[in-house]
Amino acid sequence: MRVADFDFDLPPERIALRPASPRDAARLLEVRRDGRTDLAVADLPTRLAPGDVLVVNDTRVLPAQLAGRKGNAAIGVTLHKRVGDAAWWSFVRNARRLKPGDTVDFGAGLTGRVVEKAEDGSVLWRFTADAPIEVALTRAGVMPLPPYIAARRAVDGRDAEDYQTLHAARDGAVAAPTAGLHFTPRLWEALAARGIARATLTLHVGAGTFLPVKADDTDNHRMHAEWGSLDAATAERLNAARARGGRVIAVGTTSLRLLESAVGADGRLAAFEGDTSIFITPGYRFGAIDGLITNFHLPKSTLFMLVSALMGLDVMRAAYAHAIASDYRFYSYGDASLLLP
Repeated sequence: MRVADFDFDLPPERIALRPASPRDAARLLEVRRDGRTDLAVADLPTRLAPGDVLVVNDTRVLPAQLAGRKGNAAIGVTLHKRVGDAAWWSFVRNARRLKPGDTVDFGAGLTGRVVEKAEDGSVLWRFTADAPIEVALTRAGVMPLPPYIAARRAVDGRDAEDYQTLHAARDGAVAAPTAGLHFTPRLWEALAARGIARATLTLHVGAGTFLPVKADDTDNHRMHAEWGSLDAATAERLNAARARGGRVIAVGTTSLRLLESAVGADGRLAAFEGDTSIFITPGYRFGAIDGLITNFHLPKSTLFMLVSALMGLDVMRAAYAHAIASDYRFYSYGDASLLLP
């Protein structure tokens, strides 16, 4: 399909710069193929049914933006994929000043050595530090806010908490699974009282999620791989829930992409561990999920393509036009949608 088919106009003032407070006070647009309803995230228990299962991503965002120096040159680094205990692929500002073997001091006891440069400009680093790498990154790095927020305000202390979900447990992401930002202990209590269960998987979101689609046709776009895991017990639990008539609702496109990577042709989930670069566009046949909770996405983005694959491009164009006209807040810190095909 043409990438231009997924374009739309978004006024800059619709981009949220801070999350709602409390988080479950964010607005929620329920979208079905035959209509839509304006709600709040706190209404979610009334829109789901006993026996449904919400699947969350427990990845934890690392402070993955680093600033270092090589001589007089400033080197800006955004980590995007871990490939070892102390090795990461990254996007680099001023990468032309680097060659394999160079070292860069990022401060706070963290040093990186260039191992490899890829054709697309990505750089593979091996880090050394005077502390465990996660600790050193926390000291030296800052939270990697999406560029559409970072371009309009500086990262500050609030973002260390705001850009982390309630479910965050496994270090490795460099972008938040933002649909999960809306959940609070109060909301989970209400969901549990309704008979709605929670299941957990991991997908370490990479910075590639923010990269624009530069191709003119979706067939020519290459997704960056991200690492994820779904254990066998959780897979069987989700299979059993669907067999009983319950729905599997992915909380976020990251959870959806991992589930769709783990489902077989027979519609059953199995354990999964490894990289996925699944790219979902209209025409894709979903096998693992029955619905999706997600934020509002960028024009011409792979995520808007994904929701259009789930609901239909015309349905999502109309839903986004309604959201814009109704002052919904967009992107990572914005409002949410409940998509029920």
